[in-house]
Amino acid sequence: MLPVSIDDLKKIVALCDLPDDHLHWILDHSDYFEFEDGDMIAKYGAPADVMWIAVEGKVNFYMNINGRLVYYFTFENNQVSGGVGGLLPYSRMVNYPGNSYASGHVKLLRIHKKYFPELELLNPAFTQKLIGYMTERAKAFATTQLQHEKVNALGNLAAGIAHELNNPAAAIKGISNELTQRLDRNFELTKKLLAVTISPGHIETIHAMVVDKTNHPSAGPKLSTLHRMEIEDEIEDWLEKNGVPLREAAETFSEFGWTVNELESIRKDLGPDAFIPVIPWLENLISSQKIILDLAEASNRISHLVGAIKSHVHMDRTNDLQPTNVHQDIENTITLLAFKLREKNIEVKKLFCPDLPLVPAFVGELNQVWTNLIDNAIFALEKNGELTIRTFCDPKTITVCIEDNGIGIPKEIRSRIFDPFFTTKKVGEGSGIGLDIVSRIVKRHNGEIKLDSEPGKTVFSVTLPLVQHEESK
Repeated sequence: MLPVSIDDLKKIVALCDLPDDHLHWILDHSDYFEFEDGDMIAKYGAPADVMWIAVEGKVNFYMNINGRLVYYFTFENNQVSGGVGGLLPYSRMVNYPGNSYASGHVKLLRIHKKYFPELELLNPAFTQKLIGYMTERAKAFATTQLQHEKVNALGNLAAGIAHELNNPAAAIKGISNELTQRLDRNFELTKKLLAVTISPGHIETIHAMVVDKTNHPSAGPKLSTLHRMEIEDEIEDWLEKNGVPLREAAETFSEFGWTVNELESIRKDLGPDAFIPVIPWLENLISSQKIILDLAEASNRISHLVGAIKSHVHMDRTNDLQPTNVHQDIENTITLLAFKLREKNIEVKKLFCPDLPLVPAFVGELNQVWTNLIDNAIFALEKNGELTIRTFCDPKTITVCIEDNGIGIPKEIRSRIFDPFFTTKKVGEGSGIGLDIVSRIVKRHNGEIKLDSEPGKTVFSVTLPLVQHEESK
């Protein structure tokens, strides 16, 4: 005889309104088990063939995600799980997707699935109630999965952002050190300049030439390395003949398009004595300006990244539907994943529909879609691969197609590609946002996502409506 009474079963939320004869049936068709705190109740991968009823205690469930156990849910005697778990009637679960552990002292009844048909005939309403608990469990799992995936995606995104910010930040540090040295050097060169006869008019003439070079850089074709070295050698030889053997100056003047004739005009204007200290002073001035331009470029790069991040994660906006520029959202995503594109030397082709209308969207969620699909495409590509992003529009919808020329998705797994928890990636790879969640986000926008794959061409197509109904919220 089981150490569980009818009165014990009546205390369980899912069973509290069953008649006594049905409760007796449950006792007659159940096996009884006890577990101590921390004991494993169900193991990942084991056949899911029983429904269990928690007479006492709680059961913590940990989902197996790429070999890592992640806490997902606690089954207990409440309105959410009803005190029942495991395989419920009409569930498609074949194997346990994770481990279950006892929380405190746990007493369970287990009913094998072979008795489910008889249970349904005995009490159809109870079976429907169990299906309701299964639905609520699925919703809770989906919510938890979404949160975990968001955190994983945020971690991957943060790593990419740190990688992207590192280059301009390191450049700024190096530039500041170089600029400090140039400013210190300027004091020494200015002292030598004051020791010779040079008028404000001479300085003004040199300044005008520098401004002209800065505002009107040479518009000709970019010089080859060989041609550039020939010009440097020519300027170096000329400077040496005129008393200034300074290779650094030759390199700087060549880079900024100065010619021997322009330097000769300065020498004639100043005279040979004043010309000699002016050249290193002028070279230091031009190089300092170049350093400042580099500093501005690095700062702009950081500002651009911050702007892309702010837009991508939907900061400073509400959680309501907002009109969004999908092209700009995709550009921001490409910016944030640029380090991965560079690592594989991937060419990105953007074939955008002109005058693409704004799309009503939950922007933060929709950006997760672009991040995942583009990140997946990068993952699928070998070095020197090609990523093509196309957009199409008509009066009612827009469509975004993300295509890669990788090896394609095997036919045998295409039907599972949008299944929950399905992945072909190793731990730590990818964006962390599963295609199951991508599909759900698209459906939340009343859209559609399709896959077309063959060797050398895989295309994910996302179609979104241009008008959303209020109930989408």
